[in-house]
Parts: sequence; structure tokens; C-alpha cells
Amino acid sequence: MSEFEAVIGLEVHCQLATDTKIFCGCKARPEGGQSVADVGANANTCPVCTGHPGTLPVLNKKVLEYAVRAGLATGCQIRLKNVFARKNYFYPDLPKGYQISQYDLPICENGQLNLTLKDGTTKQVHIQRIHMEEDAGKNVHLSDFSLVNLNRACVPLIEIVSGPDMKTSEEAGAYLRALYAIVTSIDICDGNMQEGNFRCDANVSVMPKGSKTFGTRAEIKNVNSFRFVEKAIDYEIQRQIEVIKSGGKVVQETRLYDSQKNVTQSMRSKEEAHDYRYFPEPDLIPVKLEQAWVDKIKNSMPELPEQKKTRYASELGLSLYDAGVITGSKTMASFFEMAVQKLGAAAKPAANFLTGEVARLLNEENIDISQSKLRPEHIAEVVKLTQDGTISSTGAKQVIASAWKTGDPVSKIVDQEGLKQVSDVGALEPAINKVIAGFPQQVAEYRSGKEKLIGFFVGQVMKETGGKANPGMLQDLIKKKLSS
Repeated sequence: MSEFEAVIGLEVHCQLATDTKIFCGCKARPEGGQSVADVGANANTCPVCTGHPGTLPVLNKKVLEYAVRAGLATGCQIRLKNVFARKNYFYPDLPKGYQISQYDLPICENGQLNLTLKDGTTKQVHIQRIHMEEDAGKNVHLSDFSLVNLNRACVPLIEIVSGPDMKTSEEAGAYLRALYAIVTSIDICDGNMQEGNFRCDANVSVMPKGSKTFGTRAEIKNVNSFRFVEKAIDYEIQRQIEVIKSGGKVVQETRLYDSQKNVTQSMRSKEEAHDYRYFPEPDLIPVKLEQAWVDKIKNSMPELPEQKKTRYASELGLSLYDAGVITGSKTMASFFEMAVQKLGAAAKPAANFLTGEVARLLNEENIDISQSKLRPEHIAEVVKLTQDGTISSTGAKQVIASAWKTGDPVSKIVDQEGLKQVSDVGALEPAINKVIAGFPQQVAEYRSGKEKLIGFFVGQVMKETGGKANPGMLQDLIKKKLSS
């Protein structure tokens, strides 16, 4: 990698959380939390979204509003006159033989996203455009034939296209997380990545370090996990470098990521814009927005994640990185604020648990915190018990892990699992005396100046008490005993 550098651009498809589809009255969000693709095959359709001859699309005004909200939240210019276009291609799940999208006159252009990376450095990524379009259906592949489910056809999307500004998978992951935080915080997307509500195509190329000419890019299609996007990009960068170093040429193509094998595999040759034969959609007139309407939307916007992150850092003393992790989703930020409210203070310890143990559990199960059994009161109570010495930091992690699985009250978990620290001097002294009597050589070395051995004695007493001794109190007691 020292000889090459990567060039990465991302195209994010964000399913808009409107009640109905973009060009017809069919439900876009079925009741009961089901996926639109799974509510009885082809049951959520009509002649418009299944492309019957003679039908005409009618634009859903809510889609316009949500697209404008996305543009405002990412610093884009809102194009007051924008035009829908036909994107022609042929695939079984595209019943009309074309997709209604936008091309040269999209609704939003020229925005930016500011990222904070793990090492504290910042990076700005240019957003080239945001355009509205309809989703396709879904192919269901069986053993020797395929079926088509058109429930998802005509569900509203916005596509958010970045500039080729990212160099590493970490930057790409940070960009995606920041974008996800925005679209969920302004209530335009449910953010359910397992259902494909927020999915990404990654364009990746490599070039010799210092070169001004981009290499041939490959597009990794439809990845719906932050971690998988990062892994797919890392694999693709290395694959392209190996192709070049072996004397081969990188082919412009679309590839799919296999998360089980951690490889990208060729799917088809990559189309250029002219292959789609774009032309203005004749069944929809140009969209003309009034500036007053755009201003009204702007004035109704909630606090954005970047603003919330800055507030957490300045008012609550969090690092920008920790604040960024917490504001990475609307539900996590709400969870954090409720925990702090119950505590009345101690925002930093609550943040430490959320960005540490809770983040680990979330990553392991790849879910949102709202899908877990953990509640803000669990974190608030764990912070209180840790600060007053009732449980240790290790015990706190055990409590969080148990509450995550069961949802039981913290007091019940502490009692059942015997996690209370022993802070009674009278109860600790017998264990301390036993350890001191059992290690005379270490006692002599400590008294001769090897004071670092205090950690050894603390560890031995912790073993003796089954890990229940209060380590802070223990160290002081052992030092007094050894110096007497």
C-alpha cells in the first residue's frame, strides 16, 4: 500500500420514510413493522407501480420535502427547478423497463460533510448531488427459477453521491455513519440497514502515490453494513494493487461483496451514464419549488448531529470523538440524554459506558440500541453504583451485559450475581493478613523498596475475596499493613 493510494467515492441509497410510494398511493411503510417487500408477494402494488400501460405517475409532495431536508442538512444548494429523467435499463424487477430518477438537474447539489476520525483529525467530504428516484422490485432466486416481488417497486429513495474524496476505509465508514446520523435525526429515513433502508455502493480505485490520474474504478454494489463496507473496501484496494503489481489491468465492473468469505466478486461490466440513455421524463413536468417553502422547511429543522456533538463537547465535557459516537444515531443520543437526566450529572461516566461496553454489544449483534433490552435507567444506576463504590468497573460491565440480555433491574442483577464490592475494613483484614503471611519473600522485597509489588498484593487479595474487594480501599489497607 506504500506505493499506492486509494480513491473512494460512495453512492448511498436512502429509503424515505413516507407513508406512500413516490408516484402512487400504495403504502411505502406497511403497518406492524414488516418490510415492504415481505407483506405478501405483490400484494402492495397497483397498476402504476407495476408499470401497466396507460398509467401515469403522480409525484408525492412529501418526497420533495424530505429530499429538501436532506439537502439542507448536508449544506447543499437546493435547485428550485429540478427535473425527473428516465434511466433505461432492463432487469426482471424493473417492470417499466426504466427507472424514474434525476440526472442533469437534481434537486440538491454541492454540499459537504465534516468528519471527525478516531485519532481526532477532521476531514471534509464533498457531496456532489442528491437526487430523488423510485426503487426497483426484488428478485427471489429459488433452486432452478426466480420470482419477482414488486412490493418495493416505486418506494421513494434519495441517492446521495459523494465526491471521490476518501482515501481509506476508515474515512468511508466515518462518512457513512455521519450521513446515517443525519438522515435518521431529521426523520426522513427509518435507518433499518437489515431491510436495505440505508445501503451503499462504493466506487474504489487505486493509483500510484502522488499521481493526479485516477485508476480504473470498480463499484461494490449494495452493501448494507458499516463494518462490511469497510471490509469490502479494504479487500478491493488490496485486490486491485495485486492485479496491477502482477502486470494485469483493473477492469471497470460492478462487484458484489461476500461477507462470509470477505471477498468481492465480479457481477457484471460497469455501465456508463450514456448506457442508460437518460432523457427528461415525459410523464412528469419539471418540479418548481418556491423559496418561501424551502425556507419554511429550513426553519423547522431539528438540531443536527454535528450541532449536538458540539454541544455535548462544550456543555458536558465529552471528547469530540465520543460525542460523535453517541450522536451517530438518533436513538443513541436520546438514550444518552435520558440517562444523564436520570443522573442529574455525571455525563462523562455515562458516555464512557455507552461508547465502550454498550458499543461493543451493539457491534456484536449489529442492532440499534432501541432493539435491545437495555434502558437508560440501567446506565444511570450503574454509574451511581460505580461512583459510590458498591460495584467495581469490572462488575459494572457484568451488570450491563446481564441487563442487555434480560432487561432485569440493576439491583436484582447485582444481588443475584454477587457483584457488591466488600468495603468493610473488618471483612477485608483477614484476607489481607492471610496474603501477607503467605508471601514473605514479596513482603520483604516490597519493604526493601519494590513498591510496584503493591499490585501483586492487591491481585492476591482480590483472588482471596472472589473479586469482591473494593480495589481502591484495598490498596490503602495493604500499604498500611505492609508499612506497620
